[in-house]
Amino acid sequence: MIRGGKSFVSSPPAFSNDAKKLLVCTGNTVSVFSTDTGLQVAELEGHTALVTSVMVVPVSTPASAILCYCWTTSLDGTIRYWDFSVPELMKTVNIQLPVYSMVIPSLLARQSENSETQSDTYAYISVENTKAEQNKQRKELRVQILKCNLSKSRLVRGVILSEIKKPENITISPNGKYFGIHEKRKIRVWEVPTKDAKNISCRKLKLSHTKNLSCIAFHPTDRILAAGDATGRILLWRGFGDKTFAGTDLENEKLLKDEDDKPGVRGNGDADSCTTWHWHSSEVKVLCFSSDGAYLFSGGKEGVLVGWQLDTGKKKFLPRIGTPLLNFTTSPDSSLSSISCADNRIHILKMPRMEILKSISGIKLPSPVPEMFRGSFNDFVFNRTAGLVAVRTENYCIQFYSLFDDREISEVQVCERNHQPSDDVTMILNLVALSFEGSVMCTVETRMAEEGIGGFVTLKFWDRRSQNNDFNLSTIIYEPHRDAGVSAVAFHPTRGMAASASYGGDFKVWVSNNESRQSDKLIQRSRWACHAVGSYRNKPMTAAAFSNDGSVLAVAAETVITLWDPEKNVLVAVIGSTREPIVNLSFIGDSNFLASTSQGANPQLTVWNMSKLSVSWSYKLHAEAIACSEKGSQFAVIVLLPESYKTGAGTTDNADGAILLFNAGDPVAVASWFVTKAKGGGLAFIQRDRSLDDNMDEDTDPVLLAYVNGDHEYAVFNPHGVEMQERKVRHTDIASSLEGTGQIGYASIYGKLPEFKLEAVESSAEAVTPLERPWETIFSGPSHSLPPLTKLCSAFLESLLEKRTGSGMVN
Repeated sequence: MIRGGKSFVSSPPAFSNDAKKLLVCTGNTVSVFSTDTGLQVAELEGHTALVTSVMVVPVSTPASAILCYCWTTSLDGTIRYWDFSVPELMKTVNIQLPVYSMVIPSLLARQSENSETQSDTYAYISVENTKAEQNKQRKELRVQILKCNLSKSRLVRGVILSEIKKPENITISPNGKYFGIHEKRKIRVWEVPTKDAKNISCRKLKLSHTKNLSCIAFHPTDRILAAGDATGRILLWRGFGDKTFAGTDLENEKLLKDEDDKPGVRGNGDADSCTTWHWHSSEVKVLCFSSDGAYLFSGGKEGVLVGWQLDTGKKKFLPRIGTPLLNFTTSPDSSLSSISCADNRIHILKMPRMEILKSISGIKLPSPVPEMFRGSFNDFVFNRTAGLVAVRTENYCIQFYSLFDDREISEVQVCERNHQPSDDVTMILNLVALSFEGSVMCTVETRMAEEGIGGFVTLKFWDRRSQNNDFNLSTIIYEPHRDAGVSAVAFHPTRGMAASASYGGDFKVWVSNNESRQSDKLIQRSRWACHAVGSYRNKPMTAAAFSNDGSVLAVAAETVITLWDPEKNVLVAVIGSTREPIVNLSFIGDSNFLASTSQGANPQLTVWNMSKLSVSWSYKLHAEAIACSEKGSQFAVIVLLPESYKTGAGTTDNADGAILLFNAGDPVAVASWFVTKAKGGGLAFIQRDRSLDDNMDEDTDPVLLAYVNGDHEYAVFNPHGVEMQERKVRHTDIASSLEGTGQIGYASIYGKLPEFKLEAVESSAEAVTPLERPWETIFSGPSHSLPPLTKLCSAFLESLLEKRTGSGMVN
C-alpha cells in the first residue's frame, strides 16, 4: 500500500541548526526536507495521531550545529525526543492527554546566555483535558496550559497556568524569557523564572484589545509584543511588563505612570505604549520578527508577505504568492526563512530580499465551492496510465501530482487572474477532464455575473507538449452551450473526440482537426470544432460517457439514459428511469454493463445491461464516486454511510464511508473497505509502476485502486488482496544523494572568502590594480547583514589611498 497526500501546513515547520534541513509536520509523521533541493531526506515515524508541533533543540556554538535533536508533540498524548539525523526515537513522554502546542524556555535561555545545563528541563504545553466531564469541570474550559518535567517524563502536579475554551498555539520569545497565548480580545503573557524549577510558578500579565486577536509575536531582544487582529491591524506594545515583571513594589514610588503617559494602551494594560499599523484588508495570520529585531513580517489572506521596518514603519513586499499565508519561520541562518501557504506549499526565502529560492509542494488542499456549482463540479481527475491525479486549485491552476512519488509533477495555469482575498467569488474552475492516454485536457471555467451582467462559460482544450505534463492551450470556446452551464465532459477512448453535456438541454460532440500522432501524442496546436449537436425533449443533460470501443455515447437526460451513435449523431435507444437526476455514467470495462449514480433525497446506484437495455440490479446508496476497470467487468464505488451505520459494529473509528468492489453482473460485493472523509472523495483504477515491486512477474495484474479522500489524502492498494509492501514516499531513498552543499552565514550573503596565501600575494603584488570606485560596494547590502564596522573601516580607508609602484624611495 502506498500512502500520501498529507498536509504540510497543519503546524509551523522548524529549521535544523545548520539551516540545511526543514522539519515539517505531515499527518502522523515528521518529514525532513532538504532546503537546497526541496526533496525529502528522512521521516520520523512513531506517533499514532496528528503531529501538532516540532521544536529543534538549539545549540550555543556554531561547531555544534551538526547536532540534530528535536521534540515533537501529538494528539496521541505523547511528547517524543528524536535524533533526526539517523533518524531514531530517543525518548517518549506519555502525557495521556492530546497535546496541541509546546514550548521549552530553558533551551532558548541556555542558548542566549550560554549557561550551564540545569538538572531538569521543563516544558509548557497546551492540552485538552478529556477527563473534564468526569471531574465535573466546566466543559467550555477543557483546554489547559500545564507544566511538564521532560527530564522525569511527568506533569508537574498542581500547576495549571490557564484554562481556555479552544486550543491556541503557545508563542515563546526567542530568548526564552516570555511566552503567551491570545484568546479572543486578550493576550496572556507569562514570565519564565531565571531558574525554572518544579515549585516556581510564572508571573503573568494581560493586554486587551477591542477586536478579536489572531496571532502574536515577541521581539528577540526588547520588551516589544506584536499582535494581529481580525480586521487586519497590527498592534505593537512596547515596554510590556514594566510593572508586573519588575519584581518591586511600585505603589509608593513615582515610577508608576499615569494613563496619559501610556498612549494607545487600553484598560490597565502593563505597557509603555501601543502603536497600530494597518495595511492588511483581512485577518492577520502571520507575525514574526527578524532575528535581529529590525523587521516585523506579516501576512494573511491577501497572499502578500509584508516586511515592516520597526523604527520607521516603512514597508517592503513579496507580492503575488497567490494563496493565503499561514506561518512564517526564521532559521538560525539569518539569510533563510520559510513561509507556509494555504495551498499546502512551503516556500524557502532568501532574506532580507524576500526572494523565493525553493518550494516544497504537497498536494493542493480542497478549496471552497459555491453552492450553485456543486452539481457541476469535480475536484480532481486521474491519469490512469501515468499514476497521476490532476487537482483543481484555488488560484485557477491544475496541479499534476504523482500518486507513486507523492510529489508535484507540474502545474498548469488555466486562466491568468490574480489572487482575490475577498470572499466574493468572481470566477470558478469547475470541471476538468483528461483523455485516456493523458495527452489532451479539457477545462470548464465559469465567470460569475455581476449584478446580472457579464457572466459566461468558457470551454478550453489543452494539448500536452511532452511527457512532463506541460500543456499548451489549443482551443478556446466561449459559451459552448449558449448561456447554460456545462455539466459533464467525456473523451473518446481512441480518437480525438469529446462530448460536453449542458444543463441547457443539449450536448455537443467536438472533434480535433488533426488526429495524426507523433511519439504517442497529438500534434501540437491542434484545433477542436463542433461535430454534432443533440438533445432529448429539451431535458437538462446531466452526465456523459463513451463506451470502451467508442461506438456508443451515453448521455443522461435527467432521469433517463439516451444512447447515441457519436459518428452519425443518431439516437439509438433510451433506457431508464431513476427517481433522481443521474449525475454519473460509466461503462464497465469491456463488458455489456453501464453503471449510473443518482444523488438527492432518493440516491441510487444502478447497473444497466446494455444487451437487454434494462436494469441488471440496483441499490439505494449515496455513491460519491465510481471507478471502472479498463478491461473485464469490475468496478468500485465510494458510498457514504448513513448515520446509523457509523457507530455500528464492524466499522472503524471515524469511518464515514466505504469502498465497495463489484463484478458488474453480481449485486454481491466482492470486497469492501471502510474509509474516512469519504465526502468529496474519488476513485480510479491505475496502472501499477512495475519498478515499485521487483517480485511482480509479467503475469501479475498491474492494476491498482487509488482512493483520494475529501482532504486529498490518498491510498493506493491492490484490490485483490495481494498487498504490496507499505510505503509512503518514493523519492526519500534517492534524495540523500542529491543533498546540496549550501552555505550559511557570511558565505551565503557575500560568498566564500578566498584562501589567503602570503606567497601568492607577494609574487603578484605588482600586478594588482585598484578598483576605480571601490568604496561604492563596501557598504552595499542591508545594514543588519554587514560585517562589523571595525572590519569595514580599515577596508574603506585603504580604498581611499592611492597605490603606487616604484623601485626606489622618493627623497
